[in-house]
Amino acid sequence: MMPMLTRDEVHVRLQEIFPDGAPNRAYLTRMLAASTVFVALYIDATEGSGTMLGPKHVYRMTDEQAALVDDASRTAYATGVLRTGSQTEGRRWYQDNTREPIRDETLREGLVAIGAVIERTDLPTTSSKPRYALKASFAALFDPALTGEALQARIAAWQAEALNKGALARLAIVRRGAGVSADQVLVTFPNGETRRMKPGPSSEITKAVVEVFAPAFLTAPAVVFLSESGNKVVARDDALARSIGLAIQADKNLPDTILVDLGPVHPLLVFVEVVATDGPISQRRKEALEELVAEAGFPELTTEEWFGFYAPAKTPKAVLQAANAAINAALKDKAVMDALAVVGLIPRGSTMEEMAASQASESKHWGPLIKKIGFTAES
Repeated sequence: MMPMLTRDEVHVRLQEIFPDGAPNRAYLTRMLAASTVFVALYIDATEGSGTMLGPKHVYRMTDEQAALVDDASRTAYATGVLRTGSQTEGRRWYQDNTREPIRDETLREGLVAIGAVIERTDLPTTSSKPRYALKASFAALFDPALTGEALQARIAAWQAEALNKGALARLAIVRRGAGVSADQVLVTFPNGETRRMKPGPSSEITKAVVEVFAPAFLTAPAVVFLSESGNKVVARDDALARSIGLAIQADKNLPDTILVDLGPVHPLLVFVEVVATDGPISQRRKEALEELVAEAGFPELTTEEWFGFYAPAKTPKAVLQAANAAINAALKDKAVMDALAVVGLIPRGSTMEEMAASQASESKHWGPLIKKIGFTAES
């Protein structure tokens, strides 16, 4: 492994490498960037090494660990920190909630955007596996043996190659998806329009929603909005959504997919959550989408889902009553409430009669639509 500079020395060198006027210079020269580059060098996450960096490597680092610069300690940290329940001696540099600034600002909008870091494209966007590595030419700028005029000459050469307008334009085009990659997922809209998405399970699910679900369950389907990680809001989708009154905010109420059925007299909006790794839609997310639709003047949006307990037919009433009482008591237990909240569920007990009435109401509401589309328990 390459000998190490200290984190403070990396910080100073970053300010020399990225001059005033460099795109997103603040992201590239602050201490969080220095920490990220230092840790990448520490674990040898450099182009061609086979080792990749993840945000966890950065926010779990400590001064005590950073002081252990022998190859064995550095290799052990690279793999060990990723294990569930692993501990690193000393006080951590950052807390877990620094993951997003490291990933989104320092890496994606900073070092990746400027060509100093490469990112694996074969991983799903939802994967937690490390995916970043310093480009070899950039990593070489942090060789402790480089000093004085030799260092300045190497920095100038790298700047001339990486920071020229042509290089930055090429990177921007590729990152915005204008370039073609063999592993992209091609989604064909009902009107024949196509959209290329990054590889991964979320894109595959989205493709199935648009190409299989929409024509099967909607009379005259169309795609209003489709987002994906790294390209959250597409101009075409944003303009179409705004034309019908949907003011989508990427940091607040961004939906995964919005379909519309143009068959009914009043078009039916269908919000689809594309879930590859997470749990059910949270109450907060549901309320944000309801507010989005209400502000656009559409009729009430129904997104309710519920779970209940059932017993075999002819179960004695006394047994049912005892079970109902036990379930209601459990749903009031803080440990149970907290566990359900983790997966986005809100506990709400009821009597047997209340649940029966609710189910009858749901059947009356959804029954005609279910019969119309031919949906069965096996569908």
